[in-house]
Amino acid sequence: MVRLGISESSTEVPLARRLAVLTGARLVFLTILFGALVMLYGRRLDMGGVTPRVATLTLACAYALTAAYAAVLRGGRGLRVLADTQIVLDQVVFTVVVYLSGGANSGATSFYGLTCVAGAALTGLRGAAIATTVAILVFLPTAVSLGLGWVSPPPDQPASAYLLAPTALAYRVSLNSLVLVVVMLLSGYLAERLRLTGGKLAAAEERAEQAERLALIGRLASGLAHEIRNPLGAIAGSIQLLRGSPELTPEDRELCDLVNREAARLDELVRDMLDLARPRPPERQVVDLVTLVREVVTLAGRSGRAMSDVAVRYAGCERATVLADPSQLRQLVWNLVRNAVQASRPGDTVTVRVECGVNAVTLAVEDEGEGIDPSAADRIFDAFFTTRSHGTGVGLAVVKRIADEHGFSVDAESRSGKGAVFRLRAPVEVEPPASDRPTKA
Repeated sequence: MVRLGISESSTEVPLARRLAVLTGARLVFLTILFGALVMLYGRRLDMGGVTPRVATLTLACAYALTAAYAAVLRGGRGLRVLADTQIVLDQVVFTVVVYLSGGANSGATSFYGLTCVAGAALTGLRGAAIATTVAILVFLPTAVSLGLGWVSPPPDQPASAYLLAPTALAYRVSLNSLVLVVVMLLSGYLAERLRLTGGKLAAAEERAEQAERLALIGRLASGLAHEIRNPLGAIAGSIQLLRGSPELTPEDRELCDLVNREAARLDELVRDMLDLARPRPPERQVVDLVTLVREVVTLAGRSGRAMSDVAVRYAGCERATVLADPSQLRQLVWNLVRNAVQASRPGDTVTVRVECGVNAVTLAVEDEGEGIDPSAADRIFDAFFTTRSHGTGVGLAVVKRIADEHGFSVDAESRSGKGAVFRLRAPVEVEPPASDRPTKA
């Protein structure tokens, strides 16, 4: 089952792109570390000393891991596992650096915080939490073992730089752990805020682009509406007169009906374009939704395919009042019913229900068609998006716009091959008593 709503589609930067940026940043950072190592030890890198040899080997392994990350990233699979693996192995690499440079006294403990920030950039608070947990798990035993003399430091490093009194060691370990937790919380929070802000900004840009497109279409539609509707009216009137001629054969009358239906479809298209491109503010008043829906169902049953191979019926409560613009609400219901009829197969039934709740009224339009393709789930309410060869993608966009302007919610539920249900939810409007209603002069 596919559940759809008028929610924003995901706009955050894809994980693959973030991993690529982090892989490049890691390569730069490792190169800086290697340059610092060369400056510190010079020719002794390949001649003597455990520290330069182990440091060089560690950086070489880090370079190799970076190359492996890039190869996996290029494949495009298991990216979340790749992100977690990078975070864990980075903390292990930095633990080796901490071991070589002073244990609990090492300034390299700040590198753990960098990985926390990187984890937050990759997967938000989850990534930061993984980085912090791994850092504490590998740093604590390393620092305590070196500080208390349980593990020997590198032979070319002074042992006094590693040994600490228990009180001082506890202070160092606690302080570093506290700093890591604070970095985790801050970086996770900032990453989440950045994701939300970036999503809202991208959505605002998308809405601005859509508004610009609609404005252009509005100008075009306004210019063409008059030019198109006049000929359509003449065609429809002429066909009606021609169809009444007694000299026509049944086949001729069928052709007249075909021309009349297509003219009506073109007129609906022009009206939808104008409704979408040039919306007007709703003029709200108390409306009996059930009465309005019954009228639309009756009208739909006398036009288009509903006259031949698709049945349209009403089921639900007898009265439900909402606060809405009557003409816009009628247009919304008509578009939903028309969409359901178009999605139906010969012999199917479109059911329109109004369900009355304590605080809300739900309008459900249910068809028995093929359902909604999951790949199109997030775009069915977008303007000019359609999965039908003869569709324009305007009708449902008008539904969404009217619902948004009224503060109603609209969504759809689809089961592949078993049809779809579009639901509109609106607050119940309690009508004032008859004595309180304004009277006309």
